[in-house]
Amino acid sequence: MKAYVFPGQGAQFTGMGKDLYDTYPAAKELFLKADEILGFEISKIMFEGTAEELKETKVTQPAIFIHSVVLAKMMGDDFAPDMVAGHSLGELSALTAAGALTFEDGLKIVSKRALAMQAACEHQASTMAAIIGMADEDVEKVCKDVEGVVVAANYNCPGQLVISGAIPAVEKACEILKEKGAKRALILPVGGAFHSPLMEPAREELAKAIESTEFNKPMCPIYQNVTTFAVENTDDIKTNLIYQLTAPVKWTQSIQEMIKDGATEFIEVGPGKALQGLIKKIDRSTTVIQGSVAE
Repeated sequence: MKAYVFPGQGAQFTGMGKDLYDTYPAAKELFLKADEILGFEISKIMFEGTAEELKETKVTQPAIFIHSVVLAKMMGDDFAPDMVAGHSLGELSALTAAGALTFEDGLKIVSKRALAMQAACEHQASTMAAIIGMADEDVEKVCKDVEGVVVAANYNCPGQLVISGAIPAVEKACEILKEKGAKRALILPVGGAFHSPLMEPAREELAKAIESTEFNKPMCPIYQNVTTFAVENTDDIKTNLIYQLTAPVKWTQSIQEMIKDGATEFIEVGPGKALQGLIKKIDRSTTVIQGSVAE
């Protein structure tokens, strides 16, 4: 069975999507439509912007979404998933590619999500850190014992867990985790504490946008970050999407669940190859490839 997966923040690069824009008139049309919906030339920033410009949350999230969804659409009939999943923001790309949302509605939600997350970051100084080479439960225990807000945020693959929270609490957790034998405890260059309770103001904002948008049943089950198992009911999809902002991204568990349900080939759709690397670390026996448009 084929599982299509969609990347999240961090996959962006200068020039992303330009080959699609230049090659396919239908892709160009979608890029121009995106510029119109967002009210600024995101296509120009995607094609020519600096790493700094692309890193802005209000740019990054829509840019990755646009690239991923346009690529899926240009695949045409070759895009035939038995199941889909997306890492954090990628969940919205997966839902749109699988027909649960229109391109326009998906992009509007992504833009609102990005702006709400940005505002929540500005409200309180916060950060995230990657913890390498330690068992998940050991990281969870340290987070629980540290004073202040710090939680497990991204279960990326065995031995790689990202924590998230208030700066002093994250720094303290990193210090303790290094003492306890973590290979690395690295503060990440991100705008704030994504997937933590500090995103509550953004979650409330996003809830309004999601509740007021019509969702269709996707063409195949989606394995959502919050629950990790197959979901097709639109009400459940909406609920899980809303809670995703304050809940951890259970990527390891989602991939394991997909494999258990019959996934044998994973195709990453969008910029970069980060998910392919993570999936190989979760299960070496899987086939992972980059999604592309057939010549």
